[in-house]
Amino acid sequence: MHRVLIGNDDGIWAPGIRALCVAMADAGFEVYVCAPDRERSAVSHGLTMGVPIRCEELGLPGAVQAWSTTGTPADSMKMALEVLLSERPDLVVTGVNRGPNLGTDVLYSGTVAAAMEGASAGIPSLAVSTADYEPAGYSHAASAAVAIAKAVLRNGLPQGVLLNVNVPDGADLSRFTVTRLGVQRYCNVFDRRTDPRGKVYYWLCGVPVLDGPDEGDFDTAAIRRGEISVTPLRADFTDVAAMAVLREWDDGLE
Repeated sequence: MHRVLIGNDDGIWAPGIRALCVAMADAGFEVYVCAPDRERSAVSHGLTMGVPIRCEELGLPGAVQAWSTTGTPADSMKMALEVLLSERPDLVVTGVNRGPNLGTDVLYSGTVAAAMEGASAGIPSLAVSTADYEPAGYSHAASAAVAIAKAVLRNGLPQGVLLNVNVPDGADLSRFTVTRLGVQRYCNVFDRRTDPRGKVYYWLCGVPVLDGPDEGDFDTAAIRRGEISVTPLRADFTDVAAMAVLREWDDGLE
């Protein structure tokens, strides 16, 4: 029986993580969970420094053991891998996130960051999201996660790579499209408001702009076509082509 560690950034009580736990357990996985005790969306790969992280064991349907922490998604994954689990998991799966993680959004996503912790530890890892902000439910994306998890365990992944998966409602679960990161744009990102004392403040919100062509291998295009998007990611942001350009600088720095 394969052991899977599940995390998220929507919090331990989010419906997406519950659907994922049940789907993985029903598929025969031995399920363990460690996730934040509340929503920690868009905290990226932040870690808690200078204050204690508290951890509580609780019951979650489908899970052999589950813990909530007061830390970030990355904190929770680190704690599970280094302290809480008695054995190393065969797979890390994070989600199911409410709403997509497409294009440059992966830089901000706590769901992707938690999966990156698994990949950085040498464990095959998936980050799974719905492609809709108001999905019909989470079982469809959870079923896609199970199918892709089984494929990963059969075929393996390159060292340090995670798969970023986005699942539209109603997408064909027998097929997925291998994609690269597109550009996810937003409009009206900051809402300017005034408090009761007349002081101006701003609320970060933003509405995604779903424009651009439906052709091509970008994740954004695949989602517009209603396809499951699977994008391989790694933590190494090095631009190798730019390294060659910098080495050609012959005037140094003045």
